[in-house]
Amino acid sequence: MSNHNSDQCTRRSFLKAQASGALSLALYSTFNSTQRVYSADSPNDRPKIGFIGCGGMGGGDARDLAHFGDIVAVADVNIDKAENFRANKDIVSKKDEAFATQDYRRVLDRNDIEVVGISTPDHWHVKIAIEALQAGKHVFCQKPLTLTIEENKLIRRAVKKYGKVFQVGTQQRLDKDHFMLATLMVRKGLLGRIKRVVVSLNTGPTGGPFPVAQVPQNLDWNMFLGQAPMVDYRPQRAAGTFRYFYEYSGGILTDWGAHHVDCALWALDQLGNGRGLVEVDATNVEHASPLDANGQPTRDDYYNTAVHFNFKAKTADGVEFLVVDSKNENGILFEGEKGRIFVDRGRVTGKPIEDNLQASLTEDDYVALNKGKPVEWHKANFFRCINEGGQTASDVDSHTYAMTACHLLGIAARLGRKIKWDPTAETIVDDPVAASFMSREQRKGFELPEV
Repeated sequence: MSNHNSDQCTRRSFLKAQASGALSLALYSTFNSTQRVYSADSPNDRPKIGFIGCGGMGGGDARDLAHFGDIVAVADVNIDKAENFRANKDIVSKKDEAFATQDYRRVLDRNDIEVVGISTPDHWHVKIAIEALQAGKHVFCQKPLTLTIEENKLIRRAVKKYGKVFQVGTQQRLDKDHFMLATLMVRKGLLGRIKRVVVSLNTGPTGGPFPVAQVPQNLDWNMFLGQAPMVDYRPQRAAGTFRYFYEYSGGILTDWGAHHVDCALWALDQLGNGRGLVEVDATNVEHASPLDANGQPTRDDYYNTAVHFNFKAKTADGVEFLVVDSKNENGILFEGEKGRIFVDRGRVTGKPIEDNLQASLTEDDYVALNKGKPVEWHKANFFRCINEGGQTASDVDSHTYAMTACHLLGIAARLGRKIKWDPTAETIVDDPVAASFMSREQRKGFELPEV
């Protein structure tokens, strides 16, 4: 995406220095590889950042963004979490000049804030992200970006309309030693024609019954629920385990699928209109608690997302695409006519690797895969694109097509049958019940913005 509103940021010597190479560089070890972190020469040149969602993932994201600018506002529906972030010197360097709030809209109202980080539960991502774009902010948002296929289309329109830089937090796209390497081996034909891909994800959790409890005084339960239905407060719904309720997420299928389904389709060059999955067979799926005939949870005191699954799917170019649960593997197997490789966050294995076929890959290949940008830490890539323009490594357009695949897996799982997808029209074929899952009714007062 091009940055049509970069004049405000590029006037800052922080970003100008980044482009010219004048910034001091520090080595930062993350994701099993050495990445670059930039720090401004003068604190006055650092862009102001607002951060929304102060839970588990938020801590790491906020610390990371603080390498590039000053976090001056934090928001969370649990005010104690927001205050803890404000008091953390690794996140907020000047506590007296920052504020904490339960209402994220107060962060977006700040005209001096140029960048917003979002690490809320999944069902809040798109609403806050679009409102941030509408407020003129560049956005970093945790994955999975969307809750529904409708949200995929909406956020794509918003990014195109408002022209700000947007990075989704799927850092595997910049893992040079593993997922980038595997992707280039597939795309360069080093495995021959790909016949089959197997995506292995963690087995989903089970849990319940969870008792009703009194809403803590520091928590705005109504705001946490947002677009989701009003239900009794149970602590497991508001904790990091929120993702195992379909009301707020898609379970393992979207949590880890946003990484591995994404990278599998990315390697196959199947992220875009007219590409991706065309059918998904979910006749062998077990959920954490029973669903009714229409795929709806039958009780609200248990986790309800998929636990065990063995999906058989097919891509638009005819590749067999399997998604299975596994206690032992969490990665991607690519099977080609000339050999096969397995990749996860710690290794790439297989005879093509043993035969050193990857030696033919060049640095230029990696840069081209990263849309002309150097391979670096994904948050550095985000700020580089703010300054230089161009698409981020995990751009909204391609990521939402990966999320479409994840949502199709979830829809098929909830109905326990095969569904077919038209990847050009972006609709489920000849199945009105399945198609009804492409969007959800939002609770009054929490509707998605119009774009």
